[in-house]
Amino acid sequence: MTRDAGPPATGPAEVQVLGGFLDYLRAAVAAKAEGVPEPRVRSPGVASGTNLLGLVKHLTHVEAHWLLGATVTDWQATFRPTPAETAEEIIAAYRTTTARANAVIAGWDDLGEPGPRRASRRWTLTHLVEETARHAGHADILRELADGTTGR
Repeated sequence: MTRDAGPPATGPAEVQVLGGFLDYLRAAVAAKAEGVPEPRVRSPGVASGTNLLGLVKHLTHVEAHWLLGATVTDWQATFRPTPAETAEEIIAAYRTTTARANAVIAGWDDLGEPGPRRASRRWTLTHLVEETARHAGHADILRELADGTTGR
């Protein structure tokens, strides 16, 4: 893992700034889970059961819900990878989902318009930045606990 290079460069438009920060955070979350061997990648780092792979799986569902219209009936279940799901599959699903989400975002000219969940597109992007940043911080701590790796 490389050291943190600081905030991302983005274009000047609001959608470019929000999308750029979201992509930066997405990459950080995925990088934290990559290369961590089984079973460490899914081992809880804290009493709540939170683990690296579960964070990636959860964020996949968050993106699918807010940007792709998927329905989530049990948010707590999105934090729990099944034994049959591999780290590679979960990380690949996250990348596929975020690429599909980016295709949706690319079509947004007016962030004041409603997004897929009726909240404004601006609110939706800001919420995704907040949610992903929160879990990126969790992933930072869990990765350091797992093997001492720090930075992005």
